[in-house]
Amino acid sequence: MTNPDPTHPAPSAEPVAAPVEARPLEAMPTVSLTPRPLSTLDDVRSLAGRLRDRMRDQVMGRDDIIELVLVALFADGHVLLEDYPGSGKTTLAKSLGHSIIDDLRHDDIADFRRVQFTPDLLPSDVTGVMIFDTGTNTFTFRRGPLFAYVVLVDEINRTSPKVQSALLEAMAEKQVTVDNTTHKLDDLFFVLATQNPLDAVGTYPLPMAQLDRFLFKLSMKHIDRESELEVLRAWGTPRPARELPKVLRGDVVAARKLVRETVACDVRVQECLVDAARLLRADKRVRQGVSTRCLVQAIPALQTLAVLRGRDFVSSEDLETLAPVLFAHRLELAPGVLAPALISEVLKAPIEKLSRQTLGTT
Repeated sequence: MTNPDPTHPAPSAEPVAAPVEARPLEAMPTVSLTPRPLSTLDDVRSLAGRLRDRMRDQVMGRDDIIELVLVALFADGHVLLEDYPGSGKTTLAKSLGHSIIDDLRHDDIADFRRVQFTPDLLPSDVTGVMIFDTGTNTFTFRRGPLFAYVVLVDEINRTSPKVQSALLEAMAEKQVTVDNTTHKLDDLFFVLATQNPLDAVGTYPLPMAQLDRFLFKLSMKHIDRESELEVLRAWGTPRPARELPKVLRGDVVAARKLVRETVACDVRVQECLVDAARLLRADKRVRQGVSTRCLVQAIPALQTLAVLRGRDFVSSEDLETLAPVLFAHRLELAPGVLAPALISEVLKAPIEKLSRQTLGTT
């Protein structure tokens, strides 16, 4: 297959927080870091492989979910997990967060934070609050749990719309506003949110605007029999220490830029995305179709999946793999219509057209 010409979207310029005083050398964790700056897609694959190995070491039977979470991380998106209680979501998020090393020496930004959303939660509980210092007679900002690299938002639909709005600003703009003052979050800021598919008591449905901010909505079903047995065998048994290498926060941010600039996304792939979206919007079974924002977010996700699968160009296989988790949660459907079946049906013609066009270039 002929490698299509890459596109070069301009990277967004975002402010980087100023470094603070470096911690003593002995206080830094002993890890294996990238020996040189990322410069090739092989470096990105190696980086993703190290994250994947650490997550697999902690979470069994979730290889497909781990791959999609890594796609979202490198595509600068967020993930909504619809799961059963006790399915490993916290372990999954912690294994990712604790795999990232702070290279900016930010003592006040954690690698991982977990926020349990409840009906009595206030926006300041997640964004932070202004504290009055009696010694200096001034107010200082105390950062909330959103100031972390990886944030697990547990049961996102159990809190009030006010808190959801505060989270929406953080996800959309990578910033929070407290007392009319804007505070920037880190460039890496990545949200893993969960909601229970069975229990609807005491919940607030997520607005479509917030659902649209999630790159993927993933369903974590029960793991297979062998993986579940392995979990039981390992429970309570000391595991041999494994020194799996961690990664630098700056390398993940750099990998995002490298993927966007290097991986080819042919104009025919973009046309296929737009055609699929327009067919969904025109379908009588669809009350609200996918947004243009969804199509924009899909490009880096497709590019990342291509890299993880050993290619430097996006193919129709990438689109077939990601379309259900990209589109399903953004659609409002007529009663009785199942999103996966509808997406597969609508996507068939654009994918066939893309495949014919691609084969014609080989």
